[in-house]
Amino acid sequence: MKKYRITVNGTTYEVEVEELSQDRAAVLQPAQSKASPSPQKDTSRPASPQNQQPAQQPKPVAAPKPKAAAGGQGVKAPMPGTILSIKVKEGDRVSAGDTLLILEAMKMENEINAPCDGTITAVHVSEGVSVNTGDPLINIE
Repeated sequence: MKKYRITVNGTTYEVEVEELSQDRAAVLQPAQSKASPSPQKDTSRPASPQNQQPAQQPKPVAAPKPKAAAGGQGVKAPMPGTILSIKVKEGDRVSAGDTLLILEAMKMENEINAPCDGTITAVHVSEGVSVNTGDPLINIE
């Protein structure tokens, strides 16, 4: 075990890091998704074939196909999250700074604002949909 002292935002933490041998590091699986945490398995002895279960992968959510913006500006998701509510619809006039939608990320509600004045030409998401960083949300022309 190696001890390190780390300072994050002015708070100092002491952490211990275990150095793994090549054999043991190969047995460990990559970190689990934050969406489905599970306890770490004991890798000190191999599991019998009867006890092994296939790993469950999270199902990807298909992003809607963006419509082409003719000289307009696209608003993209700044972070992964879930669309809680959409405050505008196609054809609405918006000013820079107006709230377009609410994106929930890490249990926080984030307002996504219009970057410019214009008219909403396309809404690519609906309420309850999960989005990833960079996914198109709304087009403004």
